[in-house]
Amino acid sequence: MSDVLPLAGVRSGSAALLTPSPFSWRDPRTIQPRAWLYGHHLIRKYVSATIAPGGVGKSTLTTCDAVAMAAGRAILGQKPYGKLKAWLWNGEDPREEIERRVVATMLYHNVSADDISGRLWLDSGRDVPIKIGQNASGGMIAMPVINALTMAIIDRNIDVLIVDPFVSVHSLPENDNGAMDAAVKAFALIADRSNCAIELVHHSRKLNGAEADIDAARGGSAIAGAVRAARALNVMSAESAKAFAIDERDRRSFVRIDDAKANLAPASAARWFRLSSQALGNGTDERPEDFVAVADAWAPPDAMEGITLNHLIAVQRAIFRQALRESPQATNWVGHKVGQICGLNSSIEPDKQRIKNALKAWIASGALVVERVTDDKGHQRPVVEVGEWASSPP
Repeated sequence: MSDVLPLAGVRSGSAALLTPSPFSWRDPRTIQPRAWLYGHHLIRKYVSATIAPGGVGKSTLTTCDAVAMAAGRAILGQKPYGKLKAWLWNGEDPREEIERRVVATMLYHNVSADDISGRLWLDSGRDVPIKIGQNASGGMIAMPVINALTMAIIDRNIDVLIVDPFVSVHSLPENDNGAMDAAVKAFALIADRSNCAIELVHHSRKLNGAEADIDAARGGSAIAGAVRAARALNVMSAESAKAFAIDERDRRSFVRIDDAKANLAPASAARWFRLSSQALGNGTDERPEDFVAVADAWAPPDAMEGITLNHLIAVQRAIFRQALRESPQATNWVGHKVGQICGLNSSIEPDKQRIKNALKAWIASGALVVERVTDDKGHQRPVVEVGEWASSPP
């Protein structure tokens, strides 16, 4: 076999042997369920992707994923289907730094060495370089590398290979859709032959303030088209931080995970993780100990926590026909009355935001409504009135 194949030559069979296969009905109960390995993101024989701008926490997240799969624990809310063998390859950092991330993750989440024994492999591109694509003579796929990766996975019964980042395993032109399609399909060939799942960690293009999604993947659109599942990572927006009563200085520590592409399963609701810090306790007389970022599952606070139906009933009775203003800037803002009833300070954060969240939820439910009234100067003003009574009207 040639050392390299033209981009169009990435295939598992020969065109000379191509014969159509007839379809015969079979009882659907005899068809094996899809072999999901990690939530609805990683599946045997397929390539998935994680897309995000730089500095969001891609490597921190995938390190935690690898530990979670090896330990068989839903550390970040994604369920591994059993204790899996995972191979984490990082093309940018030295092995020692990858080890720091893994050890910090294990310490933070109370994962012992025995919990993952024999099920986690780590490699750095500095020691174990991988180049599946070369930008020469129109672009080539290196079949010896494809074959070597396939055999390494098969020999160790590895379930999941994480490649971080995708750009480190090829030198093909990123804006060439044909080249990117061939590169991803080369990994699909590995996944198919070795019966494993492969995760490609990929940078987004410069977003200029926009959020990352499947179309934000850097390079050709073929990357998005060739994977079967993808997730996008975005730091918490200023608007969300305000709604969740999180200090602006801390919001970049909170990262949202969205299903950017879910061809084989229904798209799920957004999930979050928080970047926390774990000390390694490795300080010496000459150097301080290392602190390493780790991913920790996080859920937005319940906007109505501590606010009950009795509070709503009391609010409805208190504001009935009072024409209290919707605007928080107004002296007679309805939120001041809500604060009094719910035991919240309507003049300071985070209580003020909690009041706004409660009003938004009650208006969405129809318990309160926004109406427009004419004030004594003839101006139309939005006020909050009772909608559907939560109890008998007074």
